[in-house]
Amino acid sequence: MKKTVVINVVGLSSNLIGKHTPFLEQYVKSKKLSVITPMLPAVTTAVQSTYLTGKQPAAHGIVGNGWYDRTDAEIKFWKQSNKLVQSEKIWDRAKRENPDFSCSNMFWWYNMYSTADYSVTPRPNYLADGRKIPDCYSEPAELRDILQEKLGQFPLFQFWGPGANIKSSQWIADASILADQLYDPTLTLVYLPHLDYCLQKLGHDFNHIAKDLNQIDQVLKDLIGFYESKNANIIILSEYGIAPVNTPIHLNRLFRAAGLLQIRMERGLELLDAGASKAFVVADHQIAHVYINDQVVRAQVEDILTNTPGIALVLDEEGKKAHGLDHKRAGDFVVVAETQSWFTYYFWLDDAKAPDYARCVDIHKKPGYDPVEMLMSSKLRAAYKLLRKKAGFRYVMDVIPLDATLIKGSHGSINTPVAFHPVLITDQQINSRDIHATGVYEVIWKALFPQSSADDEVNFNLPPMS
Repeated sequence: MKKTVVINVVGLSSNLIGKHTPFLEQYVKSKKLSVITPMLPAVTTAVQSTYLTGKQPAAHGIVGNGWYDRTDAEIKFWKQSNKLVQSEKIWDRAKRENPDFSCSNMFWWYNMYSTADYSVTPRPNYLADGRKIPDCYSEPAELRDILQEKLGQFPLFQFWGPGANIKSSQWIADASILADQLYDPTLTLVYLPHLDYCLQKLGHDFNHIAKDLNQIDQVLKDLIGFYESKNANIIILSEYGIAPVNTPIHLNRLFRAAGLLQIRMERGLELLDAGASKAFVVADHQIAHVYINDQVVRAQVEDILTNTPGIALVLDEEGKKAHGLDHKRAGDFVVVAETQSWFTYYFWLDDAKAPDYARCVDIHKKPGYDPVEMLMSSKLRAAYKLLRKKAGFRYVMDVIPLDATLIKGSHGSINTPVAFHPVLITDQQINSRDIHATGVYEVIWKALFPQSSADDEVNFNLPPMS
């Protein structure tokens, strides 16, 4: 059994490794760099679950960052219970292999109530007066207090939203080192989200993202230096690469025009009533799940999807099965955008009637993913809101613009050029330059148990048969 760390550098692709990442550029020269074939959907929670189970979404059930709960008749995004992942995780198998094995999960998703030994994940405090206080959740519970005493409060508002920056990745890296010093786990999973922000906001313009690349490069230098001193196997990977986009697709607005959505008016603002709609769309970057409550409109829905510019794939039951996405949580149809397009959740036709959460960072209320949450409509307005906060007045941070064309990068599709594919960097000799996402599991396993799996031959570029 060999001490191993898996460092997830979100959004890292081969075209980003160069003069703006001098440490990483030098580091990969003595390592094996492979390209991971994008899986469907190429989004955070689904890919991480595949890496940690070796299964496709059809088996582990994570069909996206969110989906429609047909029983509750609610769209739910960014849930956190590990029990949602319906396949065995690599740490459970490892504990059977060696009872002395232990795992530290530092901010990979579905990180609550798991069987990992040590874990930390974002978990704000929601107060009765509506305030949201930055915080995190840990197992054991005292780890949260130890980390925040030594590192300061978890920087939630730098982890996501208009203020997202290197502070959150630096905090996670520092917390990972402290957890390692406390517990010396066999496997550590580290999540570094920094590039996710700049690449979605700014695309691949190096004139604008050079500083961000250099910042994450320095975090990696320090983190890898620490784990090298512990003689650990080091695996660097990403869940997806982020490709340039310029065309948002508003499918819910098209469904509304076709009379398929049910809209409710509350206080003069519009809300999507998913349970009462004939059909609706749950948007998630470059993929979208299309749910149909009234099967009478199925042909009409398919016609809309087939004739909408910017859609590359419309997957029915057979299509979902072919892509390992045939799970009951998936939509009746799953659509995939062309490389330069992505899906919004927008359903209103008049910005004056947009729901109040549309102009806020509100990842749980929005019926779909909203990358525009990383942008700010007005710094002056934000400053005014902060003054109200400091003065003790009630306030709403409604500073998010409603212009989806501001987004310059996205992910989720399987049709992106190789330069934007996720990467895997390791000491291991891998018999293929291209690795399927399910093969990453075996790379991690071989790092942990090099002797027991030394004679195994694994075809890393093919998905499992089941």
